[in-house]
Order: sequence, then C-alpha cells, then structure tokens
Amino acid sequence: MSDTLTRVEPVPSAPYVGEGISISLAAPMMRYSLRARHPQALETLLGIKVPKKIGATEEGIACLGPDEWLLRAPIGSKIVGGPGLPVSIVDISERAICLVVEGPRCGEILNAGCPLDLDKFAVGRATRTIFETVEIVLLRLAEDRFHVEVWRSFAPWMWTALTTAAHH
Repeated sequence: MSDTLTRVEPVPSAPYVGEGISISLAAPMMRYSLRARHPQALETLLGIKVPKKIGATEEGIACLGPDEWLLRAPIGSKIVGGPGLPVSIVDISERAICLVVEGPRCGEILNAGCPLDLDKFAVGRATRTIFETVEIVLLRLAEDRFHVEVWRSFAPWMWTALTTAAHH
C-alpha cells in the first residue's frame, strides 16, 4: 500500500496583515549552500560573478562568510557539481522556509528579537544573525521588505514571535 505524500508548510499559508506590516510565507524555492576557498572556483562552476564581500548579494547569491555563500533560486533549478573544482555544493532546499516581512514597520518588528541596527542594514545586504535565540539568515530586499530564512523546525515559533510583535 502506498501513501501519497503531501507537503504541509509549518506556518499558515494566509498572510498576517496588521497596521503597517505584512508577514507571509514566500513561494517555495531551491536553496544551495556553496563553499569554496576561492570564489573564482564558484564563478567558473556557475558561470556568473559571486559576491566577494561578506554581507553582499548578487544574482540570488548571498555571501555569508569568507568561504560560504547561499544561493536561492527558482524551484527546479539544478547545480551540477564541478568535477575537479575545489567547491562544495549542498542542496538545503528542504531545511528552511522564507518568511517575507514587509511594510513600514518591518524593521521595528524584526528588531523585537534581532540585535542588529536594521536602520543601518542596507538594501541588498544579507547576514546570518539571530532572532531571540533562533538562527536566521536575514536579507533586505527593499527599504520596507525583508526575507527571513529560518529552519523549518523553528518556523512555527518564528511565525508566532513575529506576528505577536506585529500585534503589539
């Protein structure tokens, strides 16, 4: 007997909408953890430039450390490992979800649990940080729009924490 697998997201599919804020689940996407001692090896493999400054983003790639990048791409995107190239590519698509926090109060809501000064966090920047005690990857896409990458197991708690902060 075979059972059909149905994906159930860990947070509501309907967005939370409050005064000056909207919190929603982003569309599913592919995520790859890219590691390389030299960014040129990744550029050779991917055929595009990768950001070299920690915190910079380019072409859907965020530089999270001196030898670490996060690639977010449309569902179905595939990266083939480069034989002989000193790189590591790991598909981490199922590990995390993305919450979109947008509106004039987005920085205020995120600062309810994130220690960064988000007024100084430039558009196009990305970083690994925490929200209270939960590790997140924070990307600023516009003055009033952030993407919060959070591990699936922490997503229900994160949803509750963000919507509670938005409610106050």
